[in-house]
Amino acid sequence: MAESERTEEESERSTLRDLPSEMESLLPPSAVRPLSPQTDARWKAVFYKSVQSRALDLQERRVAKFNQEKALEKKTERKEPPDALAREWFDDERAALETRAYLLDKLLPTLVPGVEKLLRVAERKKALEKLEPRKFDPITFLGEYLMRNNPAFQLSATLDPYQRGVKAVTEELKTKVPKTTQHKLAEMKALVEERRHEREEVDKIKDHVKDIRRRALGMQFREWTQDITGRIPLELIQSALRSFLEVMRLVPEAGSYARPLEAVGTLEVKVNEEECIEYLLSYVKNFNSDQFEQLLRHLLQCANDARDAIRHDVWRQMFVQLFLDCDHGQVGLLDRARVFSLLKYYYDNCLRDARKGYRDPRKWPMAELEDIELMEFWGNMEDDEPIVTTAVVSEESLPGLSAEALVLNNVLKDILSDMEVGKVQDTLEDQAAAIPEQDGQVTITVEDESQVVPVTEQAEQTTQEVTVPEEGSPEKVEVTVPEEGSPEKVEVSVPAEGSPEKVEETVLEEGSPEKVEVAVPEEGSLEKVEPTAEDTGTVDEGVEPETIPEMPPELLVEEKEADEGERPEKLSPPPASEPVEMPAPTPSLSQTATNLQQVLDQELGPDVEGTSTDQVPGVQDAGVEEAAAKEEEHGEKTDAGEVEEQRPASIVEPPSQSSGEQATGLLLSPAKQPSKEAKREVQLIYGEPWSGDFRAADLSFKYADYGKEIREDWNNENSRFPDLRMNMVEIQARGPPSSISTFEKDFLDLPQFVQLLETFVGEETSLPNLKKMVEFVKGGYVQTEREKIKQLEQIHHRSFLVWKQLLLAALFEKWDNECSGFLDMKEVDAVLATFKEGMEEEALNKAKLQLPIPQWHPSGIVKLSCKDFQTYMELVVSELTGNEDEVLDSLVEFLMMAVDWTHLERLRGSARRKWLLGIAQTAKVSGGCMEPVYQALFKTLSRDADAHGKNKRISAYVALLEYNLINPTRGDILLRYVACTEDDAPYVLNKPLFMDMKGISFAAALQDKPIHVPRVQLHGNIHFWNCDRLPKDRTGSFLVLPLEDIRRRVFGVLGLDTLRDKSDQTIFVPHEIRFYQGAANTFSVSYHHIRTQDCLKQVIISAVGWISTQTTRLQSITAYFMEPGENRMQDYTLRKVMTSDLKETNELHPSPAPVLSRKDDFFSGFLFRCIDCSMVVMASTNEEHHIAVPLRNPEGQAIAVLDINLGRWPKLPSCEHKDLQKMLKMTQAATYEILKEDAGDLEPYYILEAEYVGDWRRGGVLFYRFLLQDLQNCIWNLDPWDSFSDIRCFEQPPLLVHTILKCTLLVLNPQWAGTEAVENWDRCIQKFDGELIENICYFDPTAAYVETTPEVIYNSLQGTQRYAVWRFGSAPLEYLYNWIHACLALIEMAKKLKHQPRSAFPSSSVLLTPALSRSLRSSQISTYGTISLN
Repeated sequence: MAESERTEEESERSTLRDLPSEMESLLPPSAVRPLSPQTDARWKAVFYKSVQSRALDLQERRVAKFNQEKALEKKTERKEPPDALAREWFDDERAALETRAYLLDKLLPTLVPGVEKLLRVAERKKALEKLEPRKFDPITFLGEYLMRNNPAFQLSATLDPYQRGVKAVTEELKTKVPKTTQHKLAEMKALVEERRHEREEVDKIKDHVKDIRRRALGMQFREWTQDITGRIPLELIQSALRSFLEVMRLVPEAGSYARPLEAVGTLEVKVNEEECIEYLLSYVKNFNSDQFEQLLRHLLQCANDARDAIRHDVWRQMFVQLFLDCDHGQVGLLDRARVFSLLKYYYDNCLRDARKGYRDPRKWPMAELEDIELMEFWGNMEDDEPIVTTAVVSEESLPGLSAEALVLNNVLKDILSDMEVGKVQDTLEDQAAAIPEQDGQVTITVEDESQVVPVTEQAEQTTQEVTVPEEGSPEKVEVTVPEEGSPEKVEVSVPAEGSPEKVEETVLEEGSPEKVEVAVPEEGSLEKVEPTAEDTGTVDEGVEPETIPEMPPELLVEEKEADEGERPEKLSPPPASEPVEMPAPTPSLSQTATNLQQVLDQELGPDVEGTSTDQVPGVQDAGVEEAAAKEEEHGEKTDAGEVEEQRPASIVEPPSQSSGEQATGLLLSPAKQPSKEAKREVQLIYGEPWSGDFRAADLSFKYADYGKEIREDWNNENSRFPDLRMNMVEIQARGPPSSISTFEKDFLDLPQFVQLLETFVGEETSLPNLKKMVEFVKGGYVQTEREKIKQLEQIHHRSFLVWKQLLLAALFEKWDNECSGFLDMKEVDAVLATFKEGMEEEALNKAKLQLPIPQWHPSGIVKLSCKDFQTYMELVVSELTGNEDEVLDSLVEFLMMAVDWTHLERLRGSARRKWLLGIAQTAKVSGGCMEPVYQALFKTLSRDADAHGKNKRISAYVALLEYNLINPTRGDILLRYVACTEDDAPYVLNKPLFMDMKGISFAAALQDKPIHVPRVQLHGNIHFWNCDRLPKDRTGSFLVLPLEDIRRRVFGVLGLDTLRDKSDQTIFVPHEIRFYQGAANTFSVSYHHIRTQDCLKQVIISAVGWISTQTTRLQSITAYFMEPGENRMQDYTLRKVMTSDLKETNELHPSPAPVLSRKDDFFSGFLFRCIDCSMVVMASTNEEHHIAVPLRNPEGQAIAVLDINLGRWPKLPSCEHKDLQKMLKMTQAATYEILKEDAGDLEPYYILEAEYVGDWRRGGVLFYRFLLQDLQNCIWNLDPWDSFSDIRCFEQPPLLVHTILKCTLLVLNPQWAGTEAVENWDRCIQKFDGELIENICYFDPTAAYVETTPEVIYNSLQGTQRYAVWRFGSAPLEYLYNWIHACLALIEMAKKLKHQPRSAFPSSSVLLTPALSRSLRSSQISTYGTISLN
């Protein structure tokens, strides 16, 4: 064996010895030049391949040898175990530890065997006997033995058992010696082992928690409405996860989830229970107990929202079918006025109880704010119906959930966290005092006021006993609650039929009983706890749906004999026995059971009425007999006993088991539960299982082409101009998203009609009443043949106008092949002069005189934009004789023949137009940031220079005009370089160009025309920003283009040069200059689009600031801007730009702001429906009520949406509701004006001095300006004597009245503060005459002469509440109160504008009008005639 080992070692040495020689042979000789990287890489690959195999073989042999030695050692130990005597050497005494370890390691392994052998030899030679001296020397023998057995030279010696034992003891002692390698290694091993055990324990805990969470999520899954196969759409789960971040105010980038959120984008992908659990666990595995608990609660809320969404989807399907039935001509439009007339008549004639669920079509949000009269809008101070919160249960309880979910909810904190559930501070006495005694409500009387019933927040009952007796015996719910060691007992007896109508609650607390009597309506008025008509589609036993009102004669055109006189007999509705509405956070158990029964009945249909008791403890199923009767009709008999057997064991437990034990068993040991418990009945929607699809979702996409063949019949017309057909299609594709419906006063398309009816029916309408309303509208919407023909004519006329606009736009693009964005009017007139050989010159002159554009410009060029060209052509057609259609066709055909472009030129124009559209699209989706627009502009210029400019290397910059606040002696204005190409940034960016510096940029701006310098080296008056460039390198071409707004006012310049291009062809040719003019025009449009968005933000900020002082019930307001897709067929997105909680500072989201798409959050779909329909949408999500209000452009399309969160209030009080309408009306009016001015349809006009600020800050002033104008109009209509007659009759007026009148006078005359003119009532009221009203109506709070101090007036108004003014009921007082606050806000805003210099705002640029250009040229520009160049 030793020989084999020696041979193996020699082979290893030889292998290692041979490696250097082989490497040396592979290395290249030193005389050869270095190898190329490719050759070197190839050589290394071959070398490593050959060496690696040998190295791996050597490693394998060494590992095999090591394993062989280990196996041999184990075999030896089994054959000859180590000697146990060696353990006697082990002693961990620290004093001699190091010495003992040294002796055992170095000496004793050899010395002990030597001594042992010495003794054996001495015994054999009898040297130990003292008979006679021997020649045996033990010292010499021992020395010889030690020399012969030196462990340094005897490696292959086999150890005996004792030596092996000593070796083991030595190794163990070495680990005890401090500051040694073995000791450190032992400590490391011990630490590793300890941590391994800790990890194992942590893994066990994690597995346990994961198992608990898995089962909790399984219960959550069963709360969702599933389809027939037991699956739910994955998009609902993803939306719940995404909305959880919004609810908890978390940021996705902060790592709140274990992995990034994803969006499947379709409802077709569905998951079962196991897949859903695994999917959720992959996101929440890093959640702590509190976060997971909050997620479970949120999932329960989302399950309820999903159930409501399914219910609303059924409604929407009915409304879609109703639209299709009413659209007799299949044009996709209905008469809006006729639909509103039907809804108004139906609302006025339906039953009072049913009317409570509907919304009045005459009021907002059904009616438009612009349609409400001014005096009604501001002066009507009538209170609407009292507001009742929809949530009967507390915030902690979750309505609409099954009993399993409530059990989970009750003990969730006990299982998932160590926090104890706190007790509720509210008492039964406070609950009884807070409940008004109204009809249909239960009255609670407390006999002993000294006793209260404490109820824990999570209803932690130790005993929950539910007994469901037979018919005729009272029902009894017994719950025992622990309270400091003494049990509390609550007994609720619910009478059955024939028993006395009285419910007694007996409360035993610490031995002192308290008796609570609950009076219940008499028999016949008590509403049975059974499925409501809203969810089962059947009429409740005690409540009858409203009957269909008879048609008014003015609405019916063709009456049907079958419908005459068919009105159901009206029954007086009995008083509703609703559960007691407690304002306390936690309801009583009987209330919770009753509410739970009602919610479950809504989930279940009429076919499963008999099994509804299985879901609710403590509530007798009132519909068992009815369910049995129904099942007997179908051949299926089910008695009450069978129903009782189906009750899950997790819901009804023996009295000895507490609710915590119930939930623990429900969560931790489902295997112990009965098998029936794992099977949950399929939740039914109106008595039918859910199909799993939202058939009425995204109506704007599903019915986008409905009626399009009739409305857009221009597709058949453009066959006369095949050359323009593709241009027309492309132009139409650039329009707004196809999913957005345009709001019109006359017509409703399908999505708008569906949304209108959904808003009308509200949330509390039952299914039978809904069907009655649908039948009424279906029967009432009748059109005669004449009306149908008239409607078709209107639609065809509108379609023809659209076709004509598209045709002329396509013709404009055909002429403007280089995409300059304009046509020279002289060129167009020159071609039109040859039309019909010049015989129509007089008609052309008449049309030109009517053209609403200036006929003169400083540049001498009258530019026709696409819109101006369309107007010009329409005027020409109207002045020419003959049929307009034929004249238009002949004129378009003539103009098409007048231009002829080659194929290469058309391709060049097509590519350029695509690039320019990319710049505009970037601006629309940039979120209000200019940096992406600058980058897109420079990228487009570079691409065109490479493709169509013979590979020119250009430099570009953008400079904006600003007022010169730095050094006014160098000119009134300056140019600041706000963007440039990357290479020029160190020399140009953010540099100012004064008017006394060299440059033609000011000349181009003042003359409003491009200036081209072909050879800059030949121009003797040039300023170079880059001083490092040598004079010989300063060659190239320079082009400066003015940047104009929609009214051709210059606000900056765009400069391009070729100084970096070293080729000979550096001059810009005409077609390049025309394209660069188009790039400048596109950039101007993009710049003003972002500037308009900034202005709209200021409007919203002012509106939110005003409403925050008027209301206390609003929770938050969030503003979203709509960002379109690349074409009209792609869906848009919503960008969140502002969020306000109406208490602190508004949160403006910096760019890039969060973006919300339709596929991201299913539960935020109401925002997209608002944009789709351009109408107000009301929805509920996460137990909060929302109002989505669109902001429309002048064309009626929604461009933004305001998400108004009402919290848990279903509606606002009348006062705050009116103020909200005022805020929305002023916001929409300011939006209209800003957009019209930006589009050039409205000339800017300024009423307040603060509006002359001239930049995006004007938007904030506009809101208050419209508010002030409305109030001034209302005050102007007041009679100074009659309107104030009620106020004048006061000898000693209320403090509220005197304060408002005094503050009104102080706003106009601040010098009267503290004088008798305002403090004395008689003198104060005498000043309210016609002159004062006139002064109020002409008062400008932002004027320079105003010296009003807002602090003085605010001090006077301190203590004046908004609601008190409303309750006083005086319209003049209401006007003056709002007028005072509007004036104070404008005064403060004017002061802020004055103290903020314009230089602080990057967009506060100067707009050069022709008159200002002439003034600046004549005063200063004549002395500065040089060029600015980088």
